[in-house]
Amino acid sequence: MKKIYNKNSAFKKLSILILLLGFMSFYKTSLAENSLEKKNSPLPRFVSLKQDKTYLRTGPGVQYPIDWVYQVKNLPLEVILEFGTWRKVRDVRGGQGWIHQSMLSKIRTFIITGKIRTLRKSESSKSNPIAKLEVNVVGKISKCKHSLSWCIVSVDGYKGWLRRVDFWGVYPDEAIK
Repeated sequence: MKKIYNKNSAFKKLSILILLLGFMSFYKTSLAENSLEKKNSPLPRFVSLKQDKTYLRTGPGVQYPIDWVYQVKNLPLEVILEFGTWRKVRDVRGGQGWIHQSMLSKIRTFIITGKIRTLRKSESSKSNPIAKLEVNVVGKISKCKHSLSWCIVSVDGYKGWLRRVDFWGVYPDEAIK
């Protein structure tokens, strides 16, 4: 007795097997990339926004609703969780949500908190003032030594020293080179 089989059925099984193997290979590569990224990028960490307009979503994907729209380029954010190519971030006011990694930069920035702060010529409260920085002014961090409570920063062409406690965007004992 001869066994009769559907040629298309065998082809479909082979196609499904090839698709499954391809997916498994992609999934392993994706996992390896994510684990490598986590090894090189500790959590939490500070990043900044690349664009003037960035959407903060309620979940890690474009299918999730937009919760907030940031409209400040270089705004510092703290990455607190990772899921694939999405980063859960926290802002200076404590708001949290998800942003795609392509919208984030490793450039270190800060935002002035509390009240008007004084940018100084050197790392001393008695040093000459260079500029007064209002609350919510955003600038770039050039350098913070581990043991110093002062950082070298720049804002709108002005470069000077600012105390860590005067802004948000760096951890208390973090060194930035």
